[in-house]
Amino acid sequence: MQGPQIEIFEKKFAQFCGAKYCALVASGTDALYLVLKAIGIKPGDEVITPSFTFVATSVAIVRCGAKPVFVDIDQKSFNIDPEQIEQKISPKTKAILPVDLFGQMADMEKIRTITQKHKLKIIEDACQAHGASTNGKSPASLSDAAAFSFYPTKNLSSFSDSGAVVTNDQTIFQKVKKLANYGYIEKYIAGEIGTNSRSDEFQAVWLQESLKKLPRWNKKRQILAKRYKKLLSDLPIILPEFSPGANHVYHQFVIRTAKRNLLKKFLFKNHIATNIHYPKPIHLQPAFKFLGKPKLINSEKVAREILSLPIYPQLSIKQQNYICDNIKAFFNK
Repeated sequence: MQGPQIEIFEKKFAQFCGAKYCALVASGTDALYLVLKAIGIKPGDEVITPSFTFVATSVAIVRCGAKPVFVDIDQKSFNIDPEQIEQKISPKTKAILPVDLFGQMADMEKIRTITQKHKLKIIEDACQAHGASTNGKSPASLSDAAAFSFYPTKNLSSFSDSGAVVTNDQTIFQKVKKLANYGYIEKYIAGEIGTNSRSDEFQAVWLQESLKKLPRWNKKRQILAKRYKKLLSDLPIILPEFSPGANHVYHQFVIRTAKRNLLKKFLFKNHIATNIHYPKPIHLQPAFKFLGKPKLINSEKVAREILSLPIYPQLSIKQQNYICDNIKAFFNK
């Protein structure tokens, strides 16, 4: 059901992103799939993307019948390394799908230069980058479209799950809206094969209210990240870095240490929950073994060392100090 509250949120979120159009759909995964379908990705096509990310990015490509072609990441930003993209381009390549991982946008300016040179589409996985920017430009500013997730753990979340495609391209917007509603060209008449990927009025109202608070929530994440960096700077761990011009919104605060597993167990014993985003790059996962096993040294190394520390707007300074004190205690042992 496409009610008035959905349209209101779509307009507000498009404006927030500095874009013309927003299509609210059922999930971030659907947003990726639908926008790939909208730009014409089909069986036999190749889409260049990073392996070190959440599996949904590649799942969306495979759902279109296309092949994910993996590129390694930059170890500092955790995002796709633009310097390695061109060597993976083939006659079958139709698009590049970078991921704005952990709240920091990929190097979209360099990637856009590559796509313009080779006449490729660029679809941005911005599912973790609500409010992020680079050199003042938000997701979808330098790509054909950006896909967002509003899963409950995201910086901007719906009550259960939703997603959105944000774009400045009216054709992509209209195509996504049609595909998300069974491919209807009029009621009960399908012009093409679509799917059911509709959100609802309740989610739209919830998202409207949450969007008002998002800048404040992101600012709190940035304050917490700055404190983590200060409090943990003397320890033998690798802290996350800003890319030049980046406005990082810290969906995750991810450190690296060769003692990751021991540290995680130590913190758990002291009632501190951590997570590993992500324990195995996609190219090494069983479901994707049909793609072979390319050598992605940085992706594999980072996956062995990363640990996500608690970071969310409600985390208190007292709680953060307790986390840092325990990390210090671990390394001082």
